[in-house]
Amino acid sequence: MNNLRPFLLISLLFLGYLLWMEWQKDYGPQPTAAPVTTPSSEVADSAATVPSVPSAAELPAPGDATPGDLPPTPVTPGAGPVAGDEPAMAPEWAVVTVVTDVLELEIDPVGGQVVTSRLLDYPVTLEQPDIKVALLNRGPGRFHVAQAGLLSRQEAPNHTSAYTVAQDRYTLADGQDTLEVPLEWTGADGLAVRQVFTLKRGEYDVAVRFELSNGGTADWTGNRYLQLQKAQPGDDDGAGFNNPERYSFDGIGFYSPEEKLEKVDFDDAGDEPFQATTADGWLAMIQHYFFSAWVPPAGESNTYSSQVHTPAGRQRVIARAVSPQVTVPAGQSHVFESTLYTGPKNQDHLADIAPGLELTVNYGIFTVLSAPLFWLLSKIHDFVGNWGWSIVLLTVLIKLLFFKLTEAQYRSMARMRKLQPRIEKLKERYGDDRQAMSQAMMKMYKEEKVNPLGGCLPILVQIPIFIALYWVLIESVELRQAPFILWIENLSVRDPYFVLPLLNGIFMVLTQRLTPMAGMDPLQQKMMQAMPVVFSVMFAFFPAGLVLYWATNAGLSLAQQWVITRKIAAEA
Repeated sequence: MNNLRPFLLISLLFLGYLLWMEWQKDYGPQPTAAPVTTPSSEVADSAATVPSVPSAAELPAPGDATPGDLPPTPVTPGAGPVAGDEPAMAPEWAVVTVVTDVLELEIDPVGGQVVTSRLLDYPVTLEQPDIKVALLNRGPGRFHVAQAGLLSRQEAPNHTSAYTVAQDRYTLADGQDTLEVPLEWTGADGLAVRQVFTLKRGEYDVAVRFELSNGGTADWTGNRYLQLQKAQPGDDDGAGFNNPERYSFDGIGFYSPEEKLEKVDFDDAGDEPFQATTADGWLAMIQHYFFSAWVPPAGESNTYSSQVHTPAGRQRVIARAVSPQVTVPAGQSHVFESTLYTGPKNQDHLADIAPGLELTVNYGIFTVLSAPLFWLLSKIHDFVGNWGWSIVLLTVLIKLLFFKLTEAQYRSMARMRKLQPRIEKLKERYGDDRQAMSQAMMKMYKEEKVNPLGGCLPILVQIPIFIALYWVLIESVELRQAPFILWIENLSVRDPYFVLPLLNGIFMVLTQRLTPMAGMDPLQQKMMQAMPVVFSVMFAFFPAGLVLYWATNAGLSLAQQWVITRKIAAEA
């Protein structure tokens, strides 16, 4: 038995793993349309401090009603009589534009909804740098908005209520660190609400607070809700290996200190709606590289839920958090605070915004390996300032870590190479008698103190490292559109001239010439000889950063194997 067989088997298993991922996307279980949630699906809570989770019918989506024809104010059962609806005033401006150094928001005065968020440091493509990623967007087919409001049986503004604004544009000036955008609403019963957005220089988290002032004669009782709405995405039939979005999680995330991050696929939001009450939690809509999230204040217990809403046949997924009920006496005031995050999965800062927010980075089951690998990669980047060279240096460090293991592997290969003439003689002697041939080979291995499986363990150990690094390279927004050198201007997409896949193929061919083929049957030899071609074609569509790692590793392995082979030959 030759020690190249385990390598061939593991390579085929890895290739099969990638093919299985692709097959699952194309032929696996497909999403089914979720039923519309009706008001009867509400779950009431007997505790006065924990509100019922409102249904989609109680919290209408934007566009379902015009400012002059609003549906009834959302209510919380047991909060008091329902106030009559007053016609809302049409806003003076369609949207309020807010610009900082990293964010451009569009806020609709109807409901104070954030309907657009452009990430100014993240163009969609390098070829069109002026077109920025729009994470929140109310365009057709890409609908995704952030909404907030108050729930009460008394008069209160929700995300369909018309606010007044002082101006239609706010810009963070040079030397200014914070920017406030106030929206005002006044009710007929003396209740006044200011919804204030506070943005900071260089930050993607936006503080959102409701400043409630009860100028009436009766106590006001109600809750605050936060929600994200998004059009349910369709299948992307044109994506393949070169599109990492196919493998990155796209759905809802709910976090609690007890259960950590619980993911809900969009197609499960209606069939198996999520509901939980927890303190120090948050909710998010997660996608590749970016996400949006509502984070309630620390220590505040909220009820989280998911459901599907279908206004006018447009299916939308909703993730919502409802705060505990509060009572504001006449003449008193109260402030509801929260944080809206709409930006990249920047791992250096997410944990500072809220505990567990860094879990939105989707490394899957390899998180235990991928997280420390990214930490090491980022530390190297802090030193060299280039993500491509950081990958090269990380590969060198990983190679040094497994140096002794790979040395044993290559020594075993070198000894096997020395035995090739004797193996050929055994094949001539025993012909088709495979049993006798195998017994003779095992006797020879024992006499020469050669372990034919000596190269298996190093490969088995390194395969999980490679897959973990694969997830680091395709999931880390820090490497998105990161340049390397010369022709490689973007490590997150394929090599435009296929130089790295070709270089890797050359290294594999040269490695094969140092690898003993004796003992393999003709089919195995042909498969082994085809591996460089197969991997080169496959890597032609992989992100350049991943192929850079693989090619660097193949080059280092070739050099190490060549040195050890010559050393063993000299000893002989």
